[in-house]
Amino acid sequence: MNTETNISLLATLEYIPYINEHGQLPEQFQSKIGVYAIFDQEKLLQYVGYSRDVYLSLRQHLVRQPQQCYWLKVQTIDRPSRNVLESIEQAWIAENGSIPLGNKEQKEKWTNPIDVKVIMTTEEKENYQNPVNDELTKIKILKNVARRVEAEILAVLENRGCQTQIRFNPKLKEEGLLDLK
Repeated sequence: MNTETNISLLATLEYIPYINEHGQLPEQFQSKIGVYAIFDQEKLLQYVGYSRDVYLSLRQHLVRQPQQCYWLKVQTIDRPSRNVLESIEQAWIAENGSIPLGNKEQKEKWTNPIDVKVIMTTEEKENYQNPVNDELTKIKILKNVARRVEAEILAVLENRGCQTQIRFNPKLKEEGLLDLK
């Protein structure tokens, strides 16, 4: 631990399973301010972020990138300070030796709602782009695509043993977006 800025070295922190043996996400981080590092199954760093509620952020990342979220390391702080959080984030990325894909090329996949328009099937795209469709029909198509993608994500999480309640925002589905409520 660096006493000047209170930054723990990433290498000294324990790996925490993203989903524990009871199928739950690490609830000890509910309402906690901190920095977190997310690792894949092989414990390769995928993303480093910070949040005012680490637990809520971890839930969002899990539904956005379920194949990349297997392990994590977390450092919490008592009072919100963007400078401290950014310092820890940058120190961990530097310690890693390279910027994780989730913090550069794939950042939108980690930080933005899922845009189902970019993962439509050929048939769904044809239906959506059909010039005879009015706005209401297009909204209905987007909602159906969002429901399909949601079901796929929930199936992946169920296969991983996740028991944590996951609810997507129903209003965003009309826009072709998936994000947690």
